[in-house]
Amino acid sequence: MSDFERKIRALLQQPLPGSRGQIKMSPRPVNESRFQFKQRPNAREGAVLILFYPDQGEFYLPLIKRPSYEGAHGGQVSLPGGKLEEGDENLIDTALREAEEEIGIDRSQVEVLGQMSQLYIPASDFVVLPVVGIMSEKPNFKPDSYEVARILLTPFERLLDPNYRKEKRMTISHQYQIDSPFYDIEEEVVWGATAMILSELVTAWEEFE
Repeated sequence: MSDFERKIRALLQQPLPGSRGQIKMSPRPVNESRFQFKQRPNAREGAVLILFYPDQGEFYLPLIKRPSYEGAHGGQVSLPGGKLEEGDENLIDTALREAEEEIGIDRSQVEVLGQMSQLYIPASDFVVLPVVGIMSEKPNFKPDSYEVARILLTPFERLLDPNYRKEKRMTISHQYQIDSPFYDIEEEVVWGATAMILSELVTAWEEFE
């Protein structure tokens, strides 16, 4: 087992930063109500997969860019994942199934290490559970052309580098402007819920003792 894997396993056994880590990459002004997702019993449930794998001495995770379409998340960069379906045993099963469907991984080769804190996404009324998994080698990615425009193979070290954390003014809902932190990954803007989920993981990594 690599030092990286040992650290990931260990930090997932400790109390997570939760909203304290997520809020670092939250759009401004911060919507404080999104952190009270337990008060939203009617919100839909979903899960995403943070999937680590080794490649040339580093550990990577895949992000996906959604095709452009009319909807809350069209054209955005996200983690593989989606909504809880009737046949899913639980949200971990959801994350694995969606990743298999979207990027073509073999879910049987994924070892689930744990999970990060849930996050409420106001735009789509979802409470999302980030599941953390690892594979022993780089998977043979096969993106679904309907759901994935491109896969961004992202070194975890890049998320730790402050030079890739930036901020810009963005217009959402055609007129509402926000100032949003983002990760600059392969010239794509990784912001919103995806950036917040990754930020909690980065915070846990940086604070681990």
